[in-house]
Amino acid sequence: MEQEFDIQEYMTKGVQTVVTDAVRATLKNPKEAAFMAGFALSTQKASKKRKAAKAQGEHIPPFLIASITSSCNLHCAGCYSRANHACYDEDPAAQEPAHPQEKQLSDEEWDAIFSEAEDLGISFILLAGGEPTLRYDVVKKATGHPSILFPLFTNGTMFGDKYLDLLDKHRNLIPIFSLEGIGKATDERRGAGVYDKVLDAMGRMQERGLIFGTSVTVTTENMKEVYSAQFLENLAGLGCKAVIYVEFVPVTEESSHLAPGEAEREYMAGEIRRLRGEMPEMVFISFPGDEKSSGGCVAAGRGFFHINAHGGAEPCPFSPYSDINVRDTSLKDAMHSRLFQTLREDGTLIDDHAGGCTLYQNRAHVEALLQGARQ
Repeated sequence: MEQEFDIQEYMTKGVQTVVTDAVRATLKNPKEAAFMAGFALSTQKASKKRKAAKAQGEHIPPFLIASITSSCNLHCAGCYSRANHACYDEDPAAQEPAHPQEKQLSDEEWDAIFSEAEDLGISFILLAGGEPTLRYDVVKKATGHPSILFPLFTNGTMFGDKYLDLLDKHRNLIPIFSLEGIGKATDERRGAGVYDKVLDAMGRMQERGLIFGTSVTVTTENMKEVYSAQFLENLAGLGCKAVIYVEFVPVTEESSHLAPGEAEREYMAGEIRRLRGEMPEMVFISFPGDEKSSGGCVAAGRGFFHINAHGGAEPCPFSPYSDINVRDTSLKDAMHSRLFQTLREDGTLIDDHAGGCTLYQNRAHVEALLQGARQ
């Protein structure tokens, strides 16, 4: 019987790999080595907190996804956030949003969320959006929580000296730059000139000895390219330490042909196994691929959950449904929301469906559960 893949254990080992690599470069960059060594100790302490909570019957996930803004400066083709009306062109600091929705969480509110996450033993908070670099105030608050690692999922077009200086001073922020492949593939989805801007940001990161990763949305069109030696060797040469492959989730019928099928998923799984063996100096994560060998979908608090820009606690960014808001309750209580509990208990998260994102495939069921949770 094949052993289940433990994504938390793999991420911890990945951190250790990066620490080892950083220590080798201590003479060149002692700050990075010192931070990563300290963070490795922090993850051990956080793990003990989660284990102690588990002994008391309380499951605390190691990850949290925080969409700190609903604003973005790009219009990427097939963007699920815009399709779900979770992303707009608006001033993130506006007191009166242009759209009929709640005001976005303030930097102080996010800071309180980060503090509670730290107390609970959450080790990783993924900062997303919209485009999270539009909220410098929130990103700066994250720097005050060095025991948490904050991967910053960014389109990479706004990395000026202000951000580079912040990253240089606070190593718990690690940019994850979004790419779709080499040159043309990225520009076709994200806009002309975006690929060059991302490479420029990566180059400036490398000049300062700063660690970063890359996020790739895998489609039927770019699949071969993004697992290719050329693509990955280019990234490695720029100093990239992690690649996160995210399977494309169609939001319209017109884009459904871009979604990988079963044969493509088998190929992707094989490539991930190969890369983990051939390139141990880099961390490779596959979403939702790794969930298949982790006992099912890890959303809705099993391994993580999502907080949107207005405080709604959602199972996952691909499943934007919420029956509770962290403005009105704690993170811990949010994990016990009626919607989350039902999803964890009714088998939806371990459903053996056609493939891809479980919650997206079962979105009609999740919508029905949400209606029940609100009654």
